[in-house]
Amino acid sequence: MNSLMTRWENASAGSSALRFLDRLLRGIGQVMFQDNPLSGLLFFVAIGWGSWAHDAAQVAIGGLAALVAGTLTAQWLKVDEAGLNAGLYGFNAYLTGLALPTFMDPSLLLWFYVVFGGAVSVVIMLAMVNVFRTWGVAVLTAPFVLMTWLLLLATNAFSGLHGGTLPPVGVIEAIDPALANPLAPGDFLQGLLTSISQVFLKGDGVAALLLLAGLAVSSRPAAAFALLGAVVGLITAHALGAESQLISAGLLGFNPVLTAIALGAVFYRPGLRVLAYALLATVLSVIVQGAMITLMTPFGIPALTGAFVLVTWLFLLPGLKFETRG
Repeated sequence: MNSLMTRWENASAGSSALRFLDRLLRGIGQVMFQDNPLSGLLFFVAIGWGSWAHDAAQVAIGGLAALVAGTLTAQWLKVDEAGLNAGLYGFNAYLTGLALPTFMDPSLLLWFYVVFGGAVSVVIMLAMVNVFRTWGVAVLTAPFVLMTWLLLLATNAFSGLHGGTLPPVGVIEAIDPALANPLAPGDFLQGLLTSISQVFLKGDGVAALLLLAGLAVSSRPAAAFALLGAVVGLITAHALGAESQLISAGLLGFNPVLTAIALGAVFYRPGLRVLAYALLATVLSVIVQGAMITLMTPFGIPALTGAFVLVTWLFLLPGLKFETRG
């Protein structure tokens, strides 16, 4: 594996086209914190499969278009080359490109939105990096969340934009206890897998396995924490009485997955104290996800990865003296 990566690095260094492709792949990999082109390739295949299997090819196309737009924008703005080569200016654009076709009806203006959103997400990231540098905290997927929220909310103000598959606008109501049914083993397994694949807005078991493979080729601890985050997220959501269909669809599990990876295997070196700390944050991310779903209900927009961002910030800001990476 190391020799393969070395050959790829050497080839990329001697070709501007391969270097650009490398940046794109690493941008996809960075959605789950992996600075690895092979991880990015496996993630890309996973999303391609999930989009095709669910008759939503526009989602995979949108992700790629926004990723290209974001990476080109970063190059045009002459951002730091190390961050550019690591894919740090691509993952928010990629997620934005996946989200817009997921929640909006197909139209010519949708594709303008996709390219525009991918490009502007880089500007938002640069702005947030400058602000958050004061606290030494990564911006994570906050640019994606902010950009996508603004673009989706704006569909209510313009007749040419249609959010046909957005969550319905409604009043806040307490959940009906009848909807919180016990999970059968098959539903639990489905929820486990879809919690992982919903990180990329796709609820698909095969895609989840490809995503786990992409994590494992780069970081086995990250793959382990992804699984742990999914399990803890499922158990917590079910214990709290969440709607069973939301649990099995992975819609309450993807934020715990990202939180567990971030705190357990990325920003801190894995260990028993870090494990306990990451588990505490993972449980909180389920609660915050429920709160954010409630908060967004009157506006009819999805919560996205907002819970992961908020909880991870809160657990990084104390500056605790765990052993850190890098």
